[in-house]
Amino acid sequence: MDKKEKFKEFAKSHKDLIDYVSNHEDITWQKLYEIYDIYGEDEDVWEKYLNNNTNISEILKNVDMNKVKEHITTAQKALTLIEGLITKDESDLTNLVKGPLVPRPIEKFFGD
Repeated sequence: MDKKEKFKEFAKSHKDLIDYVSNHEDITWQKLYEIYDIYGEDEDVWEKYLNNNTNISEILKNVDMNKVKEHITTAQKALTLIEGLITKDESDLTNLVKGPLVPRPIEKFFGD
C-alpha cells in the first residue's frame, strides 16, 4: 500500500479531519497529506486537527461529589455572611437618617 492509500485510510478512520477541512479555509487535503507525509500518524501532530472531546460522563466519573458538596456549602455560608453584612449596613443607615436630608452650604466647612 503506497503512502496516499495509507493517508486515505488514516483520514477515513479519523472523521474529525473531514469536519476540520470543511470548517477551515486555511487547511486543505493537500496540506494534511503533506503533514502526514512528514510526520505520519504521530498523535501530537494531529491533536490540533482531531476533535478529542472527552465524553462528559468520563469527566464526571473523576469528580469527587463530596468535595463538590463541601465547596457549595462553603460558598453558601459565605453568601449568607455577606447578605447579613449588607442587611446590617442598610438597617444602620436607616437608623442614622431620622429626617429629611438638608444639603450643607458649600462655604460651610468643619462645623463653622
